[in-house]
Amino acid sequence: MNVTALAAQTPEAVRAALAARGWEAQPAWFAAVGIQQLVVLIEDITEAEREALVHWSAKSGGGADVLTGAGWALVAGAASRIAPLARYDRAPAELARLAPALGRLLAARAEPPRSWAIRGAELSLESPVIIGIVNVTPDSFSDGGHLPSVEAAIEQGARLAADGARLLDIGGESTRPGAAAVPVKEQIARVVPVIAGLAKRGLGPISVDTRKAEVARAALDAGAAVINDVSGLRFDAGLAAVAGDAQAGVILMHMRGTPDTMDDLAKYGHVAAEVAAELGGMAERAERAGIARERIVVDPGFGFAKTATQNLRLLDELATIVALGYPVAVGVSRKRFLGAATGRPVEDRDRATAVGCALAWERGARLFRVHDVALTREALALASATTNPT
Repeated sequence: MNVTALAAQTPEAVRAALAARGWEAQPAWFAAVGIQQLVVLIEDITEAEREALVHWSAKSGGGADVLTGAGWALVAGAASRIAPLARYDRAPAELARLAPALGRLLAARAEPPRSWAIRGAELSLESPVIIGIVNVTPDSFSDGGHLPSVEAAIEQGARLAADGARLLDIGGESTRPGAAAVPVKEQIARVVPVIAGLAKRGLGPISVDTRKAEVARAALDAGAAVINDVSGLRFDAGLAAVAGDAQAGVILMHMRGTPDTMDDLAKYGHVAAEVAAELGGMAERAERAGIARERIVVDPGFGFAKTATQNLRLLDELATIVALGYPVAVGVSRKRFLGAATGRPVEDRDRATAVGCALAWERGARLFRVHDVALTREALALASATTNPT
């Protein structure tokens, strides 16, 4: 008899073991996901629901553990053991409210998004999508003023595309802590010529980094296909309609307050769970406003209304954001928390950025917004090779 410990942190280990022993690809994957450990936090439950969960756990013969408190419960066990709670015909009647939300979570876990629909195209998420940053601002935190002309910005975009960027993100307003707002006309004057020049050269697709509907509309007219909004559509009420009407891809980022106030709002009891809840609410509002689900990407907003410790905790628990069921983008590039961890100044954080992106890929992120595309591409090539072996 031979006993081998499999790598429990990834379903790939179980899938490979089953496939090597004759299982077909899809059944092997679903079985691997099904027996992997799942921990679910359930909040805002009634006393009757809490008691029903405890009773269900006892009847399951120890297949799942349940910890409870006033208004909440934590359920842990193999996904296949917890899955009956998502079925109306299997779950106790007292837990009917739980079924739809748990069903969505399990579905997202078993079948994560494989592509992202943007304006006029679709981006595959089977391999990392690197988003190259082109800041045409004088005051961005790490590269402000580095691109003093339209021609310089277009050439930078061309270099990033050559290095492996699959999307170019053009920004005309700094969102660093304490940054002042830029008037709409000035933003348009900064970003539209660059977007039009990149589009003319066939470089793209192109994203515009803006919170403002008028800027987004001008950028889309110039050739942009994606709107990247750090406010998650909360700053400008008209932006959702612009995105929906244009059928643009949308990146919804988590931030509390504004760049001027966000550092004072970095107060969380459990950062990953709270960011996930707030992002989920943003995405739901976007869908209600007419933006199709397949066009939405969520971004946990590293560095925005979060301390260094909170950013590191959020990176480690990124699977909580992935469980929302939307593709996840991360923007860790050169952020302060990387400096806190490594001691490196802002101009020397590209290696730490690449490592952070590789860790984020392992935890389920699929889009990565960075300044140094070439270095990040190498790190992600290795990280993705471990999860998608050829």
